[in-house]
Amino acid sequence: MIGVRSTFPTLPTKFDAMLEGPSFLVSRELPSSCEHESKWIYNKFCVIELSNGEHRLDNGEGTFLRKSSKWSDAIEREETVQGLSDLSLSQADQSNDQRQNGDHSNSSSLIHQIGRDISINCLLHCSRSDYDSIASLNRSFRSLVRGGELYRLRQQMGIIEHWVYFSCKLLEWEAFDPVRLRWMHLPRMTSNECFMWSDKESLAVGTELLVFGKEIMSHVVYRYSILTNSWSFGTAMNNPRCLFASASLGEIAIVAGGCDPKANILNSAELYNSDTGTWVTLPRMNKHRKMCSGVFMDGKFYVIGGIGVGNPNELTCGEMYDLETRMWYEIPNMFPVHNRNAGATDTPATAKAPPLLAVVKNELYAAYYTEQEVRKYDKERNLWVTVGGLPERAVSMNGWGLAFRACGDRLIVLGGPRALDGGIIEVNAWEPAQGPSHWSLLASKHSGSFVYNCAVMGC
Repeated sequence: MIGVRSTFPTLPTKFDAMLEGPSFLVSRELPSSCEHESKWIYNKFCVIELSNGEHRLDNGEGTFLRKSSKWSDAIEREETVQGLSDLSLSQADQSNDQRQNGDHSNSSSLIHQIGRDISINCLLHCSRSDYDSIASLNRSFRSLVRGGELYRLRQQMGIIEHWVYFSCKLLEWEAFDPVRLRWMHLPRMTSNECFMWSDKESLAVGTELLVFGKEIMSHVVYRYSILTNSWSFGTAMNNPRCLFASASLGEIAIVAGGCDPKANILNSAELYNSDTGTWVTLPRMNKHRKMCSGVFMDGKFYVIGGIGVGNPNELTCGEMYDLETRMWYEIPNMFPVHNRNAGATDTPATAKAPPLLAVVKNELYAAYYTEQEVRKYDKERNLWVTVGGLPERAVSMNGWGLAFRACGDRLIVLGGPRALDGGIIEVNAWEPAQGPSHWSLLASKHSGSFVYNCAVMGC
């Protein structure tokens, strides 16, 4: 997903520093009479982060390459928690008094000392990591978070956090927060064995993670919502398919090509709206293709690579869909056959992974796994230029098992070396705007190192 990356501060080491922390958590337009409460708001969320946010982490599993905050002064923490408790009790007492007096005007004001609007403004600038704890405070906070209002407002304001969702074990998904360097387990998917062993595609759109697969009699869609932290059945496509190209932009996503339940290669396409949970059929592509990749670039949807009808070789042309004109445009020789180093030509196209593509700041990049190179697409000249290499320990099986994604302003490579004990999963990142490729290892942990599916959600 394409968006503006928002950076959130790490927790300070002392509560004194916390009370003088970044001012963007509370509007500068707050009157001076609210300064005390505003400090407590910031304090409140830091305490929530410390006390409640850790239960979702894989304690001891991950290796993080940035020092975590140290909370060494227990006395200061006890005093601050006591102050927080006093503030909460004060709010509760005032709410009880209002109810007894028949005054319900502040029942939805959230932090009523500063009012609903400023309360929401504070929450918008909190990290997504805090929202589960915030939702547990009371019914009003829970409704605000679970109803999705915060995420809709964040999108309008351009406040976007990108998290990486991936699966290295069948039916098990994890999330990684590349800002706070946190690993999080999602609830386990519940499905039959047919779905578990079927080919699956994944797609993150809005506040949803969609996983497409096949059960005994039909294709199905499983939907994970970050609002409820739960899985449910999603809305099926108008024309179910697998091995398709897909990409998302905000609350919409497009899927194109693939194979139908009878293994026919398709040229049809559909648009999904996560706000309404509906699929709309789009005009057909010029070519039928499966095992292709999709990206959004400059507000347009591209389908690249894949295998066509009656020809076992890879397609070199791409196609671009214009959402305004509702038309497809073919781009000849957009993706010449890649990975042709020694021995690679013997690999049939059906054994290779779809093109590993990612778009950062409307620039298209591809991972050439055999050459261990990253190349950038020159839109004007319709050719690819090498801009660097892949991380040294990024391994794959003809491109399978390695994730190459855009994550805000950075490129992310998810994978790692395999070993008898299960291997290591590593998250490497590079920001192209900072110059030639220099990959930083954000985090690693012992896990399955073969990435079955991966999607990046920005909200």
